[in-house]
Amino acid sequence: MTGAFALTRLSADELILASREINTGLRQTDLSVPGISCGGCIRKIEEALGVLPGVTRARVNLSTKRVAVDWRENEGPPPLGEALTRLGYDGFLYETHDDAKDPQLAALIRALAVAGFAAMNIMGLSISVWSGAAGETRDLFHWLSAAIALPTLAYSGRVFFKSAWQALRHGQTNMDVPISIGVLLAFAMSLYDTILSQPHAYFDAAVSLLFFLLIGRTLDYVMREKTRSAVKGLGRLAAYGATVVTPDGRRTYLPTAELEPGMTILLRAGDRIPVDAVVLEGRSDIDASLATGESVPQPVTPGASLRAGTLNLTGPLTIRAAAASRDSFLAEMVRLMEAAEGGRSHFRRVADRAARLYAPLVHSAALLSFLGWMLAAGDWHHAVTIAVAVLIITCPCALGLAVPMVQVVAARALFEHGIMVKDGSAMERLVEIDTVIFDKTGTLTRGRPGLRRD
Repeated sequence: MTGAFALTRLSADELILASREINTGLRQTDLSVPGISCGGCIRKIEEALGVLPGVTRARVNLSTKRVAVDWRENEGPPPLGEALTRLGYDGFLYETHDDAKDPQLAALIRALAVAGFAAMNIMGLSISVWSGAAGETRDLFHWLSAAIALPTLAYSGRVFFKSAWQALRHGQTNMDVPISIGVLLAFAMSLYDTILSQPHAYFDAAVSLLFFLLIGRTLDYVMREKTRSAVKGLGRLAAYGATVVTPDGRRTYLPTAELEPGMTILLRAGDRIPVDAVVLEGRSDIDASLATGESVPQPVTPGASLRAGTLNLTGPLTIRAAAASRDSFLAEMVRLMEAAEGGRSHFRRVADRAARLYAPLVHSAALLSFLGWMLAAGDWHHAVTIAVAVLIITCPCALGLAVPMVQVVAARALFEHGIMVKDGSAMERLVEIDTVIFDKTGTLTRGRPGLRRD
């Protein structure tokens, strides 16, 4: 979710502190970009960030709206915030978990409710026109429909109009551009026909289209949030803080993010291990199922290594931090899950290429339809109607949205069954497997317990 710090407000030193070393001389910065909505956004951001000085790779995760940027440390942090601003996006430091209420979902639901209410009322007025209302009565119904449609488009249409305007303002296109043009043209033509007392108006079509598009956008957003639950669940396994013993013997409570290697930490029974650590004093049993998959508690004594996210079960322990929270075992698991969600399998790369061509193809098809009907019939009104129909009936990048969604949902389902996927292409290779070899300590069962009489 969106971090607390906007990129444009961070100094170079602060950006370095917010990044992590992933290889010798190479660092990674994770960003949250809430404005990412389609395959076109992915292409623009990856290309723009990829050409910045020192950047070796930029990878966008559409489901989490996360951008991972790898850059060379000796060249200093690249101007990531400025590059995103030029594209029309706001960038923030990425946070793995955020328990605050989601304002974007609430805004989508409000826009959906307004569009649904307006669509029902305009449809009722349109039925009267279809039933035979004519003359001044028909014109009155058309004007009432216009009065309902205008504020509805202004409020509910902001979801698409704002994104489209930001893209056009920076010389770009995205999925929302043809949607916005189609809805606005349908309304403008209907208003023109109403002013001239024409028999047909399409206010109901414009508002109903907006309503159904908002249904799809809301369901898509809800599904994305559900697919992120595995990563969020891992993040919530991290302890919020720990009791630290200072060199002068005082005890103080520090947030997990402030724990550093070498600090002495006190754990009670029932506490989660906040960071990777080594036991100094005490004996206890540890639930290490998160790390090993084994449900049997593991006994630990002084000198034993502990992994972040595991659970101290039976006794108090004094431990020494061996790594910062960002470098812990739990943080690495979160990064592996995000890598699986953001990985590019063969089908996902095909879908991304299709998404990049979507807006140009739709605009070209609409323009050719307009020119063709103008040449064939010479009626600009009919030609515009055909062009609008082309804009609004084209599927808005279903392939580009569905393929990564399936990959993320599959990775989440596998994780919930104890299997972690590091690369999305592994799921494609599953269809080629005909033999499975198990190497497991303990007993391999069918997972269906039953009663047996001895």
